[in-house]
Amino acid sequence: MLHTEFKEIYLNVPQTEVEFIMTLAKKMGWKIETKEDLLQKYIESRPENADLSDRDILSEIYAVRYSK
Repeated sequence: MLHTEFKEIYLNVPQTEVEFIMTLAKKMGWKIETKEDLLQKYIESRPENADLSDRDILSEIYAVRYSK
């Protein structure tokens, strides 16, 4: 089995070129994901029940945001 190493890149293209890029990616066997796709995958992978209260979450946020 041939092992291929992948590199993730972010590419901004004009809206007029999106169809061309999608066609090229399909022909090359590349996988295209939008920021929305990645966000959706992240949301779907989150735990259903976090063992943290709202107060715990706010404490963590404040500790990161306001600690020096």
